[in-house]
Amino acid sequence: MQEDNVMRTTEACRACGTCVDVCAAGARELAGHWMTVAEVLDEIEKDRLFWDESGGGLTFSGGEPLLQPNFLESLLDACRARDIHTVVETCGYAKRALLLRLSGKVDLFLFDLKLLDSERHRANTGRGNESILANLRALIQAGRDVIIRYPVIPEVNGDEENVKQMIQLLRSLGLRRIHLLPFHQTGADKYRRLRLPNREIGNDGSVTPLVERIAKEFSGHGFEVRIGG
Repeated sequence: MQEDNVMRTTEACRACGTCVDVCAAGARELAGHWMTVAEVLDEIEKDRLFWDESGGGLTFSGGEPLLQPNFLESLLDACRARDIHTVVETCGYAKRALLLRLSGKVDLFLFDLKLLDSERHRANTGRGNESILANLRALIQAGRDVIIRYPVIPEVNGDEENVKQMIQLLRSLGLRRIHLLPFHQTGADKYRRLRLPNREIGNDGSVTPLVERIAKEFSGHGFEVRIGG
């Protein structure tokens, strides 16, 4: 891509950060930096007064926190030593042995489920869901505390068949808590600025009534439903 005699080739990016140092306009910066476990804990402790009062703690989200298992485990151990409540939000796509090893150090899992049909899951995410569902079952069998998070995406996974399959699965596992996450277009402007194609979904006002319908369906089957994360 070339603008005003400045050449940018995004395909060649290796995420090395060199462009930050050589950018003539000083327009680039690294969004993250390396931290030790102790440095992360120091940041966490700054808010202890607030989450002690609210009964909260620390949530590991992402991206996918299980993709950094060693650092995650060290942080979980450190939090347990300081009696800090821990939550891991995960898509469930991880090695089962790793997940189960870490699970004993986690107070609560927020486990994302998107599509129950494996072929539809593969078509929309690039992977089937067999290992994800097996990992969910393994967590339940291990007695871990799990809340399901269901990102509701119109035209992708908000249909009655997917909702029906999800209700059947969760009831069979004894899970009764679910968070419905309404789809949003927060990233649309970033797609535009990067000149990348963006699939427009839910712009016709269909998201709210769809989420409310799904919430009613789950509530009717005895689920504790929360809209939003």
